[in-house]
Amino acid sequence: MRRLIPILLAATIAGVAGCTDSSSPRDVSPPAAPRGLFSVTGDHEATLSWLANTEGDVAGYRIYEAPCASGSSCPYDRIGSTAATQFVATGLSNGVTRYFAISAVDNAGNESPLSYEDVYDTPRPAGTTTLNNFVNGTPGSGWDFSAFSNVASDSPNADIFFGDNGSISQMFATLVEVSPGQFIPNDIQDAGFASSLDAVDFSPVGTVELIQGHCYIVWTWDNHYAKFRVTGITRPTPGQPATLVRIEWAYQTATGNNELRARPVHTAVNSRRTVAWLR
Repeated sequence: MRRLIPILLAATIAGVAGCTDSSSPRDVSPPAAPRGLFSVTGDHEATLSWLANTEGDVAGYRIYEAPCASGSSCPYDRIGSTAATQFVATGLSNGVTRYFAISAVDNAGNESPLSYEDVYDTPRPAGTTTLNNFVNGTPGSGWDFSAFSNVASDSPNADIFFGDNGSISQMFATLVEVSPGQFIPNDIQDAGFASSLDAVDFSPVGTVELIQGHCYIVWTWDNHYAKFRVTGITRPTPGQPATLVRIEWAYQTATGNNELRARPVHTAVNSRRTVAWLR
């Protein structure tokens, strides 16, 4: 019997040791809320970008959308996720403002608070067109932003029209007769050279000289904002009038909203955001 005691003691000790959990404590600490979120306005979409989190165990980010900035009536719905620091929110209604926020998620599944910046975006239509020289005839020399179509320079629906007298190419903002004898002008101004139409984000007169690569800002009499960029001027012979100008354009359908690319971002103070998502 004495010889069995050490064996039994050894077996008991081994059994106790086998029940001991030697694994690391579970990670329950969420990452910090992402920083630097901003948006770039598109046609039926908004491109969101932000700074990467500095935690080494961040696995990705979740993207949320809401109809307003904060409060119990403005729940943020999850619309996607990504491992990158950019996300394109698609299927948005042009002229309707939406708010966005993101969170970071680590490898253990812990999710950070939503980003603190108030980021909102109002998508707007965009496209390209070619305008004829009204000196050679009025058809197709004007542009109606609200209808997204070419019109004659003397059309009551023309917001702008193109002309060239052989020495200078110009874009004219029209005068609109809102009542008999009462005219309200559309405004236009040169915003300078840019390699992309996205370089112009917010609108502010009369007539401007057209320069290839320059962007221009337009305000229409019915309080809408637009922009265009000259991508080409066709002049068959040097010194002769240009026959047409090619432009890319964007038009904000929301009345009085001068957002053409991105809204300014400010940090929300005491913002209470409700996430309408079951995690």
